[in-house]
Amino acid sequence: MALLPILNYPDPRLRTIAKPVKEVTAEIKTLIADMIETMYDAQGIGLAASQVDRHIQLIVMDLSENSPRVFINPKVTPLVEEKQPYEEGCLSVPEVYDSVERPKKVRIEALDEHGKKIDEEVEGLLAVCIQHEMDHLNGVIFVDYLSRLKQSRARDKVRKVIKIREKQGEQTADKQPQ
Repeated sequence: MALLPILNYPDPRLRTIAKPVKEVTAEIKTLIADMIETMYDAQGIGLAASQVDRHIQLIVMDLSENSPRVFINPKVTPLVEEKQPYEEGCLSVPEVYDSVERPKKVRIEALDEHGKKIDEEVEGLLAVCIQHEMDHLNGVIFVDYLSRLKQSRARDKVRKVIKIREKQGEQTADKQPQ
Protein backbone atom coordinates (compact mmCIF):
# COMPACT_ATOMS: atom_id res chain seq x y z
CA MET A 1 0.00 0.00 0.00
CA ALA A 2 1.08 3.56 -0.61
CA LEU A 3 0.19 7.03 0.57
CA LEU A 4 -1.08 9.15 -2.29
CA PRO A 5 -0.61 12.94 -2.56
CA ILE A 6 -3.86 14.82 -1.99
CA LEU A 7 -4.56 17.75 -4.31
CA ASN A 8 -5.14 21.07 -2.55
CA TYR A 9 -7.66 23.78 -3.38
CA PRO A 10 -7.56 25.68 -5.76
CA ASP A 11 -5.69 23.09 -7.89
CA PRO A 12 -7.54 23.02 -11.26
CA ARG A 13 -7.32 19.21 -11.39
CA LEU A 14 -9.95 19.16 -8.63
CA ARG A 15 -12.39 20.48 -11.27
CA THR A 16 -12.00 17.40 -13.51
CA ILE A 17 -15.19 15.37 -14.00
CA ALA A 18 -14.63 11.71 -13.02
CA LYS A 19 -15.34 8.92 -15.49
CA PRO A 20 -17.20 5.71 -14.59
CA VAL A 21 -15.23 2.64 -13.57
CA LYS A 22 -15.69 0.01 -16.28
CA GLU A 23 -14.58 -2.99 -14.22
CA VAL A 24 -13.37 -3.67 -10.67
CA THR A 25 -9.83 -4.83 -11.49
CA ALA A 26 -6.79 -5.60 -9.33
CA GLU A 27 -5.56 -2.09 -10.17
CA ILE A 28 -8.81 -0.57 -8.83
CA LYS A 29 -8.55 -2.70 -5.67
CA THR A 30 -4.98 -1.46 -5.12
CA LEU A 31 -6.15 2.13 -5.59
CA ILE A 32 -8.95 1.52 -3.05
CA ALA A 33 -6.42 0.22 -0.48
CA ASP A 34 -4.09 3.17 -1.15
CA MET A 35 -6.97 5.66 -0.86
CA ILE A 36 -8.11 4.16 2.47
CA GLU A 37 -4.54 4.33 3.82
CA THR A 38 -4.22 7.93 2.57
CA MET A 39 -7.57 8.91 4.13
CA TYR A 40 -6.57 7.46 7.52
CA ASP A 41 -3.12 9.06 7.39
CA ALA A 42 -4.73 12.46 6.70
CA GLN A 43 -7.28 11.83 9.49
CA GLY A 44 -10.24 12.15 7.13
CA ILE A 45 -13.56 10.32 6.96
CA GLY A 46 -13.98 10.36 3.18
CA LEU A 47 -11.86 10.61 0.06
CA ALA A 48 -12.81 10.77 -3.61
CA ALA A 49 -10.44 9.49 -6.29
CA SER A 50 -10.46 12.98 -7.84
CA GLN A 51 -8.68 14.27 -4.73
CA VAL A 52 -5.72 11.99 -5.42
CA ASP A 53 -5.63 12.92 -9.12
CA ARG A 54 -7.36 9.74 -10.32
CA HIS A 55 -10.43 10.91 -12.19
CA ILE A 56 -12.67 7.88 -11.85
CA GLN A 57 -15.94 7.49 -9.96
CA LEU A 58 -14.57 6.01 -6.75
CA ILE A 59 -15.14 7.06 -3.14
CA VAL A 60 -13.82 5.59 0.12
CA MET A 61 -15.30 6.49 3.46
CA ASP A 62 -15.05 5.48 7.11
CA LEU A 63 -17.56 6.93 9.53
CA SER A 64 -16.40 4.44 12.19
CA GLU A 65 -19.51 2.30 11.80
CA ASN A 66 -17.81 -1.04 11.14
CA SER A 67 -15.15 -0.77 8.50
CA PRO A 68 -14.29 1.42 5.52
CA ARG A 69 -16.91 1.63 2.80
CA VAL A 70 -16.33 1.84 -0.93
CA PHE A 71 -18.65 3.38 -3.50
CA ILE A 72 -17.89 2.79 -7.18
CA ASN A 73 -19.89 4.66 -9.85
CA PRO A 74 -22.13 6.18 -7.16
CA LYS A 75 -25.41 7.85 -7.96
CA VAL A 76 -27.06 9.96 -5.28
CA THR A 77 -30.72 10.98 -5.41
CA PRO A 78 -32.22 13.40 -2.86
CA LEU A 79 -35.32 11.88 -1.27
CA VAL A 80 -36.60 15.00 0.50
CA GLU A 81 -36.74 18.73 -0.21
CA GLU A 82 -35.67 19.51 3.37
CA LYS A 83 -32.05 20.55 3.70
CA GLN A 84 -29.87 20.39 6.75
CA PRO A 85 -26.83 22.56 7.52
CA TYR A 86 -23.69 20.65 8.43
CA GLU A 87 -20.22 21.86 9.34
CA GLU A 88 -17.97 20.48 6.60
CA GLY A 89 -14.25 20.25 6.11
CA CYS A 90 -12.20 18.68 3.35
CA LEU A 91 -8.80 17.02 2.99
CA SER A 92 -8.25 19.13 -0.15
CA VAL A 93 -9.04 22.33 1.79
CA PRO A 94 -7.02 21.74 4.97
CA GLU A 95 -8.07 23.47 8.19
CA VAL A 96 -11.07 25.22 6.59
CA TYR A 97 -14.53 24.43 7.95
CA ASP A 98 -17.89 25.98 7.17
CA SER A 99 -21.59 25.22 7.13
CA VAL A 100 -23.11 23.77 3.95
CA GLU A 101 -26.79 22.90 3.44
CA ARG A 102 -27.53 19.61 1.74
CA PRO A 103 -30.61 17.38 1.35
CA LYS A 104 -31.27 15.60 4.64
CA LYS A 105 -32.06 12.16 3.16
CA VAL A 106 -30.68 10.57 -0.02
CA ARG A 107 -30.58 7.27 -1.88
CA ILE A 108 -27.15 5.88 -2.75
CA GLU A 109 -26.80 3.48 -5.65
CA ALA A 110 -23.30 2.20 -6.34
CA LEU A 111 -21.06 -0.85 -6.47
CA ASP A 112 -18.86 -1.94 -3.58
CA GLU A 113 -15.22 -3.05 -3.86
CA HIS A 114 -16.36 -6.53 -4.95
CA GLY A 115 -18.63 -5.18 -7.71
CA LYS A 116 -21.79 -5.93 -5.69
CA LYS A 117 -24.70 -3.49 -5.90
CA ILE A 118 -25.39 -1.04 -3.08
CA ASP A 119 -28.84 0.56 -2.84
CA GLU A 120 -29.46 2.38 0.43
CA GLU A 121 -31.54 5.24 1.81
CA VAL A 122 -29.39 7.22 4.22
CA GLU A 123 -29.47 10.36 6.33
CA GLY A 124 -27.25 12.12 8.84
CA LEU A 125 -23.46 12.10 8.47
CA LEU A 126 -23.44 9.39 5.76
CA ALA A 127 -25.85 11.44 3.62
CA VAL A 128 -23.71 14.56 4.05
CA CYS A 129 -20.45 12.73 3.41
CA ILE A 130 -21.62 10.91 0.28
CA GLN A 131 -22.94 14.17 -1.20
CA HIS A 132 -19.68 15.96 -0.35
CA GLU A 133 -17.58 13.23 -1.99
CA MET A 134 -19.96 13.02 -4.99
CA ASP A 135 -19.35 16.72 -5.52
CA HIS A 136 -15.63 15.96 -5.92
CA LEU A 137 -16.41 13.47 -8.68
CA ASN A 138 -18.32 16.27 -10.42
CA GLY A 139 -15.53 18.84 -10.04
CA VAL A 140 -17.23 20.68 -7.16
CA ILE A 141 -15.56 21.59 -3.86
CA PHE A 142 -17.49 22.41 -0.69
CA VAL A 143 -16.16 25.99 -0.67
CA ASP A 144 -18.07 26.53 -3.94
CA TYR A 145 -21.19 26.78 -1.76
CA LEU A 146 -19.67 29.68 0.21
CA SER A 147 -19.53 33.40 -0.52
CA ARG A 148 -16.71 34.76 -2.70
CA LEU A 149 -15.13 36.33 0.40
CA LYS A 150 -15.09 32.99 2.24
CA GLN A 151 -13.68 31.27 -0.87
CA SER A 152 -10.87 33.83 -1.01
CA ARG A 153 -10.15 33.35 2.71
CA ALA A 154 -10.13 29.57 2.22
CA ARG A 155 -7.60 29.89 -0.63
CA ASP A 156 -5.36 32.08 1.53
CA LYS A 157 -5.60 29.71 4.51
CA VAL A 158 -4.77 26.66 2.39
CA ARG A 159 -1.67 28.44 1.03
CA LYS A 160 -0.53 29.20 4.60
CA VAL A 161 -1.18 25.63 5.77
CA ILE A 162 0.78 24.21 2.81
CA LYS A 163 3.73 26.55 3.50
CA ILE A 164 3.76 25.52 7.17
CA ARG A 165 3.58 21.81 6.26
CA GLU A 166 6.40 22.20 3.72
CA LYS A 167 8.54 24.00 6.30
CA GLN A 168 7.83 21.26 8.88
CA GLY A 169 8.72 18.64 6.25
CA GLU A 170 12.02 20.38 5.55
CA GLN A 171 12.81 20.57 9.27
CA THR A 172 12.02 16.87 9.70
CA ALA A 173 14.22 16.02 6.69
CA ASP A 174 17.05 18.12 8.17
CA LYS A 175 16.91 16.07 11.39
CA GLN A 176 17.11 12.72 9.57
CA PRO A 177 20.49 10.97 9.98
CA GLN A 178 22.50 10.97 6.76
